[in-house]
Amino acid sequence: MLVLLPPSEGKAASGRGTSLKPESLSLPGLAPARAAVLDELVELCQADEEKARGVLGLSVGLAGEVGKNAELRTAGTRPAGELYTGVLYDALDLASLETAARRRAASSLLVFSGLWGAVRIGDRIPPYRCSMGVKLPGLGALGAYWRTPMETVLPEAAGDGLVLDLRSSAYASAWKPKGEVASRTASVRVLHSQLVDGVEKRSVVSHFNKATKGRLVRDLLIAGARPKGPAELVEVVRDLGYVVEAEAPARAGRPWSLDVVVTEIH
Repeated sequence: MLVLLPPSEGKAASGRGTSLKPESLSLPGLAPARAAVLDELVELCQADEEKARGVLGLSVGLAGEVGKNAELRTAGTRPAGELYTGVLYDALDLASLETAARRRAASSLLVFSGLWGAVRIGDRIPPYRCSMGVKLPGLGALGAYWRTPMETVLPEAAGDGLVLDLRSSAYASAWKPKGEVASRTASVRVLHSQLVDGVEKRSVVSHFNKATKGRLVRDLLIAGARPKGPAELVEVVRDLGYVVEAEAPARAGRPWSLDVVVTEIH
């Protein structure tokens, strides 16, 4: 099973230990594209802080993020699983997993990134700020930029197993499973259900969405679940206590859609 995750804006304040070694990152087929994004981002942030803030969509209060980007090649690094600290990753709580579940996480989780394309949670990377929605002056919109290298690399990473897609729309734009891979892909969203004047209302709420996805992945890792396809995944997730509504694709070569319905986070 390959699990596709978004990154988080929240990251550890600093790296530690060794500096970036691009050749050590997983998915080496993405290396040329990574180098191009890294080169332009570092050059941009070293040359003009105000322009860099505008390109990256940062407020004045986040100007320090530009300085971090300028030093990406020499900054200390952390495993990606430690670097990301947002709601999803807090709920996933990788550090507290037992050894077997950690091994499953290392082999199955893939985090998408505007800067790196995609990394595994054991890949050591420095703190950075560059979302998939950024449009770099030389390379253009990163979501579109990553599509070409991803077309070859991601199907290889998926192998012949289930793909569980938990990415947000911005990161999903960088790779959309096609054909046979799509047929064994399950795209998940989380809906918050509540009664309003006696009528059920459902909505996508950021906190519920991210926290539930983190908890879901954690539960799958702990259970050691190995569903072979979307239909089997639905049964596994229900057995774990989640309310799931599934919709098989109307046509072959399309992903399944799974809605996880929650009323509260505990």
